[in-house]
Formats: sequence, structure tokens, C-alpha cells
Amino acid sequence: MERKQRVLEAFWVSTGIIFAAELGDKSQLMALAFASRYRAWPVLAGITLSTAVVHALSVIAGASVAGRVPTGVINVIAGMAFIAFAVWTLRGDELTEADENRARTGGRSALVAAGVAFFIAELGDKTMLATITLATRYEVIGTWAGSTIGMVAADAVAIAVGALLGRRLPERTVRVVAAVLFVVFGLVLIVEGLRA
Repeated sequence: MERKQRVLEAFWVSTGIIFAAELGDKSQLMALAFASRYRAWPVLAGITLSTAVVHALSVIAGASVAGRVPTGVINVIAGMAFIAFAVWTLRGDELTEADENRARTGGRSALVAAGVAFFIAELGDKTMLATITLATRYEVIGTWAGSTIGMVAADAVAIAVGALLGRRLPERTVRVVAAVLFVVFGLVLIVEGLRA
């Protein structure tokens, strides 16, 4: 496959998967908390900067594993990881008191406050782990760009919809849809891995 096609495939797959991973995640709750205190644009800029850095680190980690492990094994492990992400998504995330404090006492600048809070919150989060998993299989630049855009888009939707509808969002439905997407993607990867 031509490099441009590999980049585009990685971009679109990563955008969709990370968008789904972010649905119902605590980062969306943090985005809503920041948006209730600050203007949306600086909050989104902070989210974008921190996400770009965290996902760059994730892609580097995933790509370094990819060259050392056979593709079939990577696919099976990645598929099992995505099924685990489905369970994690169904369980849901809650905004802890520490997360709320980061949203309230972020400092002078909304961009800095949101950026630092999201950077800390995303370390070890399922979107970071999902990005590492994607980078073991897909082209790294497309994975990085797609995962970053997928997360920022999901948080932007949360801010916009939250501003319009408040707390009347069907959180359970959103989590179930995201979990189903993870299971489907996970099963596809497992089947591909077993065939390799």
C-alpha cells in the first residue's frame, strides 16, 4: 500500500476509534467542567496541545513495540485490549475530586489550566492505551493525527452538547455504543491475528 494511503487509513481508523474511546470518558466530564468556568476556545486549545503531546508519546511507544513482535500476535493482543476497553467503557469513568479541583483551580490561563489538567488526566487513560495499541498496527503520523483529532472532536462535542442540553445526555447509551464499537474492532483484530 502506498504511504499516503497508509497514512490516511491510520488517520481515519484512529480518529474513529479514539472518538469512540472518549465518549463517556472522564476527560469529557473535565471538558464540561472547564467550559462551565472558561470560554470554550482556550479550553479546546489546551486540550489539543496536551492531547498532541500525550498521543505523540503513545505513538512512539506503540511503534517501538510493533517492530519487535509478529503482526499476528500484535493483532490478537490489540483485539483483546479493545475488548477490555469495551468493558472499561461500560464501567464508565467518574470525575474524581482531584479532577474537579484541577478544573476549578487551574491558574490564570484557561489554556494552561486545561492543558496541564488534561495532560495529567490522560496519562495511563484508555485513550492513551488505545493510541499505543493503534500505533502497533497503523502508520505513526496518521495514528498520531487521527487520535489527537478524534479526542479533541469528542471533547468539543461534549462541550457544545453540554452547553445546549446540560446534564440530560443519555450517558448510558453513549457508553454502550462506544463499547460495541470497541468489541467489533477487537473481534476483527483477533480474527486477523489468528489468520496471520
